[in-house]
Amino acid sequence: MSVISPVVKAVPAASGWKSRLHFLWYLSRRSPLTLVGAAIIVMVIIMIVAAPLIAPYNPDKLMLSARLQPPSAQHWFGTDEVGRDLFSRIIFGSRASCVAAFMIVLISVGVGVVIGCMSAILGGRIDTAIMRLMDVIMALPALVLAMALAAALGPSLVNSMLAVALVRIPAYVRLARGQTLSLRERVFVKAARTFGASPLYILRWHVLPNALSPIIVQATLDLGGIVLIAAALSFIGLGAQPPTSEWGALVSTGRNYILDQWWYCTFPGLAILITAMGCNLLGDGIRDMLDPRLGGR
Repeated sequence: MSVISPVVKAVPAASGWKSRLHFLWYLSRRSPLTLVGAAIIVMVIIMIVAAPLIAPYNPDKLMLSARLQPPSAQHWFGTDEVGRDLFSRIIFGSRASCVAAFMIVLISVGVGVVIGCMSAILGGRIDTAIMRLMDVIMALPALVLAMALAAALGPSLVNSMLAVALVRIPAYVRLARGQTLSLRERVFVKAARTFGASPLYILRWHVLPNALSPIIVQATLDLGGIVLIAAALSFIGLGAQPPTSEWGALVSTGRNYILDQWWYCTFPGLAILITAMGCNLLGDGIRDMLDPRLGGR
């Protein structure tokens, strides 16, 4: 009597890499601009993490003998008014500019989503009071309000981050509230409420997991605009302070030399432009992938 043993096929280790390559190929055919945006964001992250390895010079080292030199093989982006290498300062400036933008998004998303979801779940006068406050904040121009808050808190990178985060919170409050109002009428939420689940339990296990997709899309799209707002605050002196290397501050200082030393403000401005464009392209692509109504595009 023979026993026929089942044949188990080993899955090759490269199958994971093949699936990733297939996904990248599919993404490049469906939305090549999304792939471009993702590549830009990846390069920015590499700059942030590996800045000491990429930068050829110390960004704060003064070399007065090499002040205001044009781009060359020795200094790819030229030098500033005290001889510091602009390429190195832009590389290290990604830490101040982009990390600040990431932190602003995290703060505004975290606070806004919690307030919006709890407002919709509690309802009543609490919901009305919160939404009227959000309406007042959103009625004011975002940049003007951020400038006023940053000036009141004092010029620094941390204070400018808090100012921009406070300005962006109402957008996520309204988005999270709208998603929660839609989800709380679903059968599974009503069933959880019937069995005595607390509002925090419903928020944690039923509302947030189903409301994350539009929130992630909005956060990704906001990232580019927040980079611009943070750079604008540094440009007018309310953000990062010298000698901190930050893109908006570099553009602000470089405008004094724009007629003769064009490279001083051009390259930091291009860094801001490319980063904001990458965030917008990636956000558009994520929206297209997560929105089933756009699946045919």
